[in-house]
Amino acid sequence: MGEICAEDGILQDPAVFSNLIVAWYHRQGRKDLPWQQNPTPYRVWISEIMLQQTQVATVIPYYERFMQRFPQLHDLATAKPDEVLHYWSGLGYYARARNLHRAAQQIIQTHAGQFPETLETLMALPGIGRSTAGAILSLALNHPQPILDGNVKRVLTRCFAIPGWPGASQVQKQLWSLTERLTPSLETKAYNQAMMDIGATLCLRTKPRCDRCPVQVVCQASQQGDATAYPEPKPRKKLPTRSVVMLLVYDAQNQVLLEARPEKGIWGGLWGLPEFSDRLAAEAAVNVWFGDHHRGLIWWEERRHTFSHFHLLITPLVVGLTNQIASIMDGSNRVWYNTNRPDKRGLAAPVSRLIEALKETIKEKGDEPHGGMRKTK
Repeated sequence: MGEICAEDGILQDPAVFSNLIVAWYHRQGRKDLPWQQNPTPYRVWISEIMLQQTQVATVIPYYERFMQRFPQLHDLATAKPDEVLHYWSGLGYYARARNLHRAAQQIIQTHAGQFPETLETLMALPGIGRSTAGAILSLALNHPQPILDGNVKRVLTRCFAIPGWPGASQVQKQLWSLTERLTPSLETKAYNQAMMDIGATLCLRTKPRCDRCPVQVVCQASQQGDATAYPEPKPRKKLPTRSVVMLLVYDAQNQVLLEARPEKGIWGGLWGLPEFSDRLAAEAAVNVWFGDHHRGLIWWEERRHTFSHFHLLITPLVVGLTNQIASIMDGSNRVWYNTNRPDKRGLAAPVSRLIEALKETIKEKGDEPHGGMRKTK
């Protein structure tokens, strides 16, 4: 462990570090977050999954709505997938919601509805890795389990001046070894919560508030004069770009045509707009599906939605029908979505925004949602 040895013997006596962290938590740590009230393993689990790659301020309203609808494990396990995704809509990374649902069902089926309380049984569930399992056990049950989420990684890489990108395999091993050694066997809950709080409120990616940090005195990055030098960023790659045409088909009752997306892939399991690779394919489909029973084709401006691994360029094609075409509903993978009385379906954020834009333009311009764009016949 020589490459991550701290000054002043901090690793020779890990209690020096953990005591500073725990003392800070009791003075200034966050204690009023929704999942900290009645912190059962189920409630903490939901919060930890939502907080993956998502900030606390964003999560809180989603968490409160989700828990109001699914207050107990059984409520989540017996819900329909569409409803679970509906309450997740807007949070992104939808595989998290699908894994939550599957894990809840697995707990009912294989654990008699009792939430697992060991690291191994938790990690056997869909969507739960070592750090999430450690967070559930420590924050809900005060078990002495270490964690290593993004905030903790940032605090540790700065305090111990650990070079390299934290996502790299060798750096991950170093960080796990370090967090295992530093996590106290007593007051683990306070320590882990404090480490996450410090990373979220003080040890920020940019403009860290080092003067308020309880471990500044032992932070090697701070002593070097530039805390933001750590952690090293992920090696940058130019994101590829994909293009798609999305059909915004609406009928006389302003119902929008939706299609079920495949379970795998982006927005898996959600409901989306019919998609085509290019304009010619989209126009051809409109002619096959609707013939002359539409008012013309209206092209909206291209919109960009960025995922972690590519940019998606979306060109919306708006098609207003002169009457509802019943045959288009053949099969279970298409539905008419009532925009005035929407049901509980999981919609990706860009799809929700397009539907809202359609509603607004119809409201403003009557039944001709031109939006200033080209109309073709």
